[in-house]
Amino acid sequence: MNPLVRYKPSNDFNPPCADLMTMAERELSAFFNAVTQLFGSEQAELSAEDWLQELIGIDGLPTSAHEWRLITAKVSTRLPSGVNASSRWTEFTNA
Repeated sequence: MNPLVRYKPSNDFNPPCADLMTMAERELSAFFNAVTQLFGSEQAELSAEDWLQELIGIDGLPTSAHEWRLITAKVSTRLPSGVNASSRWTEFTNA
């Protein structure tokens, strides 16, 4: 390696794997906890599996919190609707 050649970082930002893992863990954990509070632990486990399957199905890893949140939003559309969940949502948002 030539010590006179200066390192020039790429313009294509690609966060290290550890950062991506941290973002994924935070997003999935927040989603899991919210679903547990609203629908119970059984539905949270099913939804977490859906979330992971959605992640497997995309090209490349998300590189921002916004992109991770899009996975959560897509999976959340599959959650069941009902009076029980609505009443829990009201309690959750008013807490």
